[in-house]
Amino acid sequence: MKMREEFWDTAPHYGGRQEIWDALHAAAEADLTLAQAIVDSAGVIVQRADLTICYDERGAKYELPKYVLSEPTNLIDEN
Repeated sequence: MKMREEFWDTAPHYGGRQEIWDALHAAAEADLTLAQAIVDSAGVIVQRADLTICYDERGAKYELPKYVLSEPTNLIDEN
């Protein structure tokens, strides 16, 4: 969770537009149908179906690490 927070806090500094980063963040945390609607409405061009590589309408590239797109499967639950 900490790595995800750090990524989203610093992502706009990698370039691109803030509103696209915000849309990608919302899509990463949404279910599939809502995520599709979010990226479509923001004008995001998805190059890979897993959202790891996307572009905006101006051609800026947005790369998302897999750890922000899915829950970890290799961690032990402390509960």
